[in-house]
Amino acid sequence: MTTSPDPMPRPLDHLALRGCDGDAALVLRAGTISWKDLRSRVAQMAAWLQGAVPAPGARVATWAAKGELTCLMPLAAARAGLVHVPVNPLLKRAQVRHILNDSGASLLIANAARLGSLAAGDLPQGCTALPEDVAASAWGALEAGLPPSSSDPHSLAAILYTSGSTGNPKGVMLSHANLWLGAVSVAHYLELAADDVTLAVLPLSFDYGQNQLLSTWYAGGSAVPLDYLTARDVIKACARHGVTTLAAVPPLWLQLVEQDWPADAVAPLRRLTNSGGALGEDLVRALRRRFPDARLFPMYGLTEAFRSTFLDPALVDTHPTSMGRAIPFAEILVVDEAGAEAGEGELVHCGPLVAQGYWQDAEKTARRFKPAPRASHHGGTAVWSGDTVRRDAEGLLYFVGREDAMIKSAGNRISPQEIEDAAIASGMAEEAVAFGLPDARLGEAIHLVVRGSGEEGVLREVLRRELPNFMQPATIRWIDAMPLNPNGKVDRARLRKDAE
Repeated sequence: MTTSPDPMPRPLDHLALRGCDGDAALVLRAGTISWKDLRSRVAQMAAWLQGAVPAPGARVATWAAKGELTCLMPLAAARAGLVHVPVNPLLKRAQVRHILNDSGASLLIANAARLGSLAAGDLPQGCTALPEDVAASAWGALEAGLPPSSSDPHSLAAILYTSGSTGNPKGVMLSHANLWLGAVSVAHYLELAADDVTLAVLPLSFDYGQNQLLSTWYAGGSAVPLDYLTARDVIKACARHGVTTLAAVPPLWLQLVEQDWPADAVAPLRRLTNSGGALGEDLVRALRRRFPDARLFPMYGLTEAFRSTFLDPALVDTHPTSMGRAIPFAEILVVDEAGAEAGEGELVHCGPLVAQGYWQDAEKTARRFKPAPRASHHGGTAVWSGDTVRRDAEGLLYFVGREDAMIKSAGNRISPQEIEDAAIASGMAEEAVAFGLPDARLGEAIHLVVRGSGEEGVLREVLRRELPNFMQPATIRWIDAMPLNPNGKVDRARLRKDAE
């Protein structure tokens, strides 16, 4: 795509209108859904929803594996004037209970086993729970469906709950415009086309995961949802479906580069995308060796603003640790504590991708969603990320650390990533996580958790050589596998809790 992306948002369900009738829109285990069938099924599902949940703006929750229900519900709920609440199928009863009650869901659709795991009182008052197969039979029996909606693009379309690694999950409110423009932006800078095939391996309850579908559909392409068990499942699916676009998070990329890839799985790949954590230079190099002809897109995002930056693949080899520059429709500022532009400071995201705040939580909304800095051309409400970044002379951004993750030791503010990068660069750690634990003398002592096959004495020698004294770990703990949260990211909160 060489022209500028269209900045005019539309109702989200209009994504169903994008592709050619006979082409594949969705490839499921049960069969392929053409674009013509996608349009009719979204219309049927929307008509059924409008009858089952007649109150405009009511919340509809789905708690199921990837399939027709979870893939089409974002569009069908939008067409019916409802708000979709996707629940990660990996979550357990306590988290699901919180999400359902916090959102005030009027309808929950899930498989029988998941519904059976809930107890009396878990559902909010007035919420109906339906097995997935019963709901599918009901909307599939309808002869007529709803026409494309004329919803206000700035009305609420979805509530995405964060993974809840600390405290209860927070519901981020996303409008039709947020989701539509996110799809337009990503489709534009990835240069997606109608002949692209995206393997959707990430959770659809995750903004990055949901955009796998939405950006592909904006381009008129085909999405292949996959609930994988092993890295080999991903590789086999790439070969089977001629996948051109693969999105993942760092823990999955680490598994994938360690596998042998047959030529028929590698050859069709045109692009790889990463978000949900920095790749690190070693992993970037490994991906470039494994997939030399695929363009690699490192990206940075946060649910409250969807996506902020991407690195042009042409710069990956020379700037492997950069976050890149702003994506289309995003204005990204780096500001100091006084809110003035700075070379290093807090990343502030302005523009139409900024979410509408946290559902029913004015206090947390006020802390994260604040007026844009004076230097902003867009103005309005901005997301103050809490992430410290650095901008170099070329305008490229580099992640320094999260304010709430920064280690404060002996009067020094230390970025965990610097310690993690040094451990991985030593060659003795495949993955590394650093954090601070309370210490009477230092304030916080550095705790380093590594997955690898090295020796502690040798690793410490390398760290002493590469890092200043105040950044040396007090403790190094070796583990066989990093715990992951439901979105597939390393569960730092779990590691910290285990160490306390």
